[in-house]
Amino acid sequence: MGSYYADIIIDITHEKLDRTFQYRIPPDLQSQVKAGSQVEIPFGSGNRRIRGYVISISQEPRFPEGKMKEILSSDNGEFNVESNMIILAGWMKKNYGSTMIQALKTVMPIRRKTREKEERLIRLVLNEEEARDRLRYFEEKNQKARVRILKGLIENPEIPYGEGLRSWKTSAEALRSLETQGILKVVSRTVYRNPIQQKQQEDEPMKLSAEQHRVLEEIFGEWEKSDRPCLVKGVTGSGKTLLYMELMEKMLRDGRQTILLIPEIALTYQNVQRFYGRFGERVTVLNSRLSQGERFDQMERARKGQVQIVIGPRSALFTPFPDLGLVILDEEHETSYKSEGTPRYHARETAIERARLEGAHVVLGSATPSLEAYQRCKTGEYALFLLNSRYQEASLPRVYSVDMREELKKGNRSILSMKLQSAMEERLAKGEQIMLFLNRRGYAGFVSCRSCGHVMKCPHCDVSLTIHDNGKLVCHYCGYQTPVVNRCPACGSSYIGGFRAGTQQIEQVVRKRFPKARIVRMDLDTTRGKDGYQKILRTFADRKADILIGTQMIVKGHDFPHVTLMGVLSADLSLYASDYRAAERTYQLLVQAVGRAGRGEVPGEAVIQTYHPEHYSIQTAIQQDYDAFFQEEISYRKLMGYPPASNLLAVHGACGDAEILEQAMEYINRYLLRIRCGKDLQIIGPTAESVAKINDMYRSVLYIRNQSIEQLIRMREMLEKYVEINHGFDPVYLQYDLNR
Repeated sequence: MGSYYADIIIDITHEKLDRTFQYRIPPDLQSQVKAGSQVEIPFGSGNRRIRGYVISISQEPRFPEGKMKEILSSDNGEFNVESNMIILAGWMKKNYGSTMIQALKTVMPIRRKTREKEERLIRLVLNEEEARDRLRYFEEKNQKARVRILKGLIENPEIPYGEGLRSWKTSAEALRSLETQGILKVVSRTVYRNPIQQKQQEDEPMKLSAEQHRVLEEIFGEWEKSDRPCLVKGVTGSGKTLLYMELMEKMLRDGRQTILLIPEIALTYQNVQRFYGRFGERVTVLNSRLSQGERFDQMERARKGQVQIVIGPRSALFTPFPDLGLVILDEEHETSYKSEGTPRYHARETAIERARLEGAHVVLGSATPSLEAYQRCKTGEYALFLLNSRYQEASLPRVYSVDMREELKKGNRSILSMKLQSAMEERLAKGEQIMLFLNRRGYAGFVSCRSCGHVMKCPHCDVSLTIHDNGKLVCHYCGYQTPVVNRCPACGSSYIGGFRAGTQQIEQVVRKRFPKARIVRMDLDTTRGKDGYQKILRTFADRKADILIGTQMIVKGHDFPHVTLMGVLSADLSLYASDYRAAERTYQLLVQAVGRAGRGEVPGEAVIQTYHPEHYSIQTAIQQDYDAFFQEEISYRKLMGYPPASNLLAVHGACGDAEILEQAMEYINRYLLRIRCGKDLQIIGPTAESVAKINDMYRSVLYIRNQSIEQLIRMREMLEKYVEINHGFDPVYLQYDLNR
């Protein structure tokens, strides 16, 4: 039997996670010690016995064996939440590409020491009979301050320190005197900060519809059998949230915990209101807007089992629940579930892996599922459940499309079509609410003609070309370049260029057109503060505003029953982003936007303004026909070899020196060409990123395409080793992104 060595983290709660220590595994422990195992080791010059966690095992010692210490004992495979997180970090490292330390910092965020918040209490020590005896004595002695204190404690045997001093109009010295006599005691206890400010409302639980009840029973049946990830495809307003609540109730009955992932912090306000109203203090929230102390406290509450439900965006997936039973991804199609930092993990796949490790269930929900998730339902990897009707038989909105080319011909150069203006006048007159969605995704890059709608596209990749400062139109998949055009090649019009309107300009136009309307705007500028989202959404929910203007953040999961009109401005902007998913993103945004209208008793309508009403993503969104869209889009993906029809690995490079970056990416290209196995593997690029320079760092990307995801992972691992041993790559920051 050969020698084996373990890399061990000594203290996962310490800030310096970037240090591991290597120990020799004794022969009698080799069958017990695995990645994630808790072990006991001698540490430091005094060889004090401490606990550590194994993050990896190898047969290569990094130090002379004579100087290496041995592991003393192992926990015989007994894993806790930290053990599972370490195994999960190892899985993320392998699948997404990163160092183990980067993966560990993702799954076990550094628990910086935060001053605990303490509360002082005054507590009666005597029983009631003894207390009344002492009270009579103080009354006989006319000791008025002591009488007030003791009367107060008999009525309420435990009271906050400050409140007691105020209500009894007494001093700290008087309390100390009674404490010396053994009558009362001043104690301190740790108080965890609670980021949820609203009070619990004891609302009567809403009843499941027959369709919801059927889906709930089908999910329970799936859990009993195959326990595949479950995708709930429900039209907007079908009551997926109510279904989630019933699944959570099941977990609570079983003594297990639930993580509910939401795509945006902006959704936290309404979601927390609903879930806190039903489950009370068993619910908490985790997001980046919390203070350091609040975040630390929520992690501790979860770790100690003081809360059973956590709601938050992507990072909440790593809540340290001791007995996780369910992970729910609401709006699973959202791009925010993909991390932009290293490792560039996807919350969907990572949630499924964590659930597998901990014996938990996974439920995905969306009205517009990602192509990846829906394709896996088609192949049987996921289980599919359908909610085809809105809750309480509410009707879906009527949807109108307006061809903005025709508006231009009629002399209307406003961003508001005549149809939308007319609909807004009608709704405002009735006292109903309106949402205006500015679809800005991808707006800065593409160039189009406002006369005929033609968009400049790459002849090789079928994605839009992006305008660069050097006067070139560039494809960010293959590097194709062409000079910027001044006249439309389709119709000859000179009315050509990029889109420049923002939410502020829209607000000015709307205020001028409807001066009496109360308007709020929701974008990055208006939500910078800690409670920025909550204030705007509360204002609109309380009907203190008539019109809400915003970007993508206003169309994701919000439920305002008095909104009866949704206006979609510039639906085409996301359609021509330089991204092979552009049509999918457009369809999802439009369906989600339309779904905000008519969620109450009054039927709703939506107006979609577009230069390309004939495009299949817009046509199917108007009809709310997901299956028709899926068939069209998956055919395109198969033809072009894009995910999920194939697999795509992006190698992103960044460097402060453009020449070094160009040379490094070219060496990577040559190395990949040398090691590629089989002719079916394609290497595309390198080429400049869509934003070629950020903060003085030049950025480039190279793509590797192959049917086999395992083949791409092997190539990435070989590339990582190649980069590690060649120090010429040291100035270059590399990231790997699988199926971005």
